[in-house]
Amino acid sequence: MAGHQTPATVLLTRRGIAHSVHPYEVSPDAPNYGALVAAALGVPPEQVFKSLVADVDVGLAVAVVPVTGDLDLKALAAAVGGKRAMLADRTVAERTTGYVRGGISPLGQRRRLPTVVDSSAVALSTVYVSAGRRGLQVRLSPGDLVTLTGAVTARIAAPHSR
Repeated sequence: MAGHQTPATVLLTRRGIAHSVHPYEVSPDAPNYGALVAAALGVPPEQVFKSLVADVDVGLAVAVVPVTGDLDLKALAAAVGGKRAMLADRTVAERTTGYVRGGISPLGQRRRLPTVVDSSAVALSTVYVSAGRRGLQVRLSPGDLVTLTGAVTARIAAPHSR
């Protein structure tokens, strides 16, 4: 695990949570980034989740959705008790979480934010989320992800809009 320590992996190790770390190489500017990450990891894209920070009218929140779809902002707002949401400004997201865009993990954030994990995760045995650095994913059970983040689960993913 040398060279793969991030606040997310430190949290997982400290809490004794079963996980594995998976490096990959994909340009963060590549189109269809999530599908390319899944291919680089050799896993179905439905198992790879992205973390998005949103500015909901009740405050910032983290959405964890499959890379195969988009975030339904209205559904996220409803899940955290708000009415409206938009993606947070990149600088705000980075400053609040302590991670850079493309490497924002739902785990080990500088400031713990309300988190919503898309309900599709609970049907899976394992999920992959950012380990807190571009080019690094962590695999863990969806139950552990929900517990560690204090998340609620809700249907917040929408099909990709093209």
